[in-house]
Amino acid sequence: MSLVRVHKTVGVKVGSVHVGGGAPIVVQSMTMTDTADARGTAAQCVELAEAGSEMVRVTVNLPEAAAAVPEIKQRMLDAGCTAPLIGDFHYNGHILLTRFSECARALDKYRINPGNVGTGKRRDEQFTTICKVAGEHQKPVRIGVNGGSLNQELVVVKMQENTDRDLGKTSEEIINECMVISAVESTALAIESGLRKDQIIISCKSSRPRDLIAVYRALARQTDQPLHLGLTEAGMGTKGLVWSASAMGVLLAEGIGDTIRVSLTPAPGGDRREEVYAACELLQALGLRSFSPSVTACPGCGRTTSTTFQELAERIQAYVRERMREWKIRYEGVESMTLAVMGCVVNGPGESKTANIGISLPGTGEAPTCPIFIDGRHVKTLRGTPEELAAEFQRLVDDYVEHTYARR
Repeated sequence: MSLVRVHKTVGVKVGSVHVGGGAPIVVQSMTMTDTADARGTAAQCVELAEAGSEMVRVTVNLPEAAAAVPEIKQRMLDAGCTAPLIGDFHYNGHILLTRFSECARALDKYRINPGNVGTGKRRDEQFTTICKVAGEHQKPVRIGVNGGSLNQELVVVKMQENTDRDLGKTSEEIINECMVISAVESTALAIESGLRKDQIIISCKSSRPRDLIAVYRALARQTDQPLHLGLTEAGMGTKGLVWSASAMGVLLAEGIGDTIRVSLTPAPGGDRREEVYAACELLQALGLRSFSPSVTACPGCGRTTSTTFQELAERIQAYVRERMREWKIRYEGVESMTLAVMGCVVNGPGESKTANIGISLPGTGEAPTCPIFIDGRHVKTLRGTPEELAAEFQRLVDDYVEHTYARR
């Protein structure tokens, strides 16, 4: 059963992508290249988009970065990539967007952190400047509040109020409250500056799952603007994946969230696309979106002493991701296909039968045969080396796609 989107939001158009207003939840990611390197940044934008990122964000921190943005956008378009390009601004966004008008025009959305646009009176003035540039170029903005870069003047006031009135709130509760206040007040200021409600997306990011859940529940009660979800620093590997899924999974299950990013820290030389794959898998696991055929594989145990099923599962997962670049263009509905690569007779035949295509490899002490099931029917039995099994299984997958899904 699909989850119900209970937080009704205003719709915002970002380039060709719709966010909120009942639109499907949007996946986004961020490059980690030097934005001044237009060629390298555009290449990573295209790579992330091909992996499933529907919006791509770049940091715009220096004049050289702002000057490179139009070329980045053009290179993306030349490569056939229409994913909206978002500019991430801190501290000097009001200067860069004013000075580099071509950058302001080329970007599809601006991200503003209200905690990093100045202090005192200058904060509101500089925030307003960015909003006016967005209004002039008819661009949407994301008002992105972060727990680690919150307006400290607001925090001091609320901390003192907590002490003076003996409210008994923890420092974490006060920080969470300040994040929501900052987002709501900044939204009001953006509207006063000339932006429409259908030009504003909000985020309030924390690095702790419980805080993120509390903040977004409060935020959803106080605004009907579309909400962008994500831990601001999820971390590396398993930790980053689990913390992101635990926080965003709860909120998405409650119908809160219109666009998401899984902010994974990649290993040195790692693949930035992993955060895109994680976001897509999260939405697919909850039944909210389908991006790519899913591969079910058993975890392994003493019955599966051979590594064949592990190697085959890995190869099939990589093969599906690679082939989806072509499949999603040519075949309608292929993203809903299911595959199973199982390692022994206990659950192997059963899981393989429930998948569109499944293979059940032999476990310890079992006959060296691999039954293949297609849509619940045992169609053939394979034998051979791991390489031969992989090649034949991939051929069967290609054949299934070719004869099952209608051409676009």
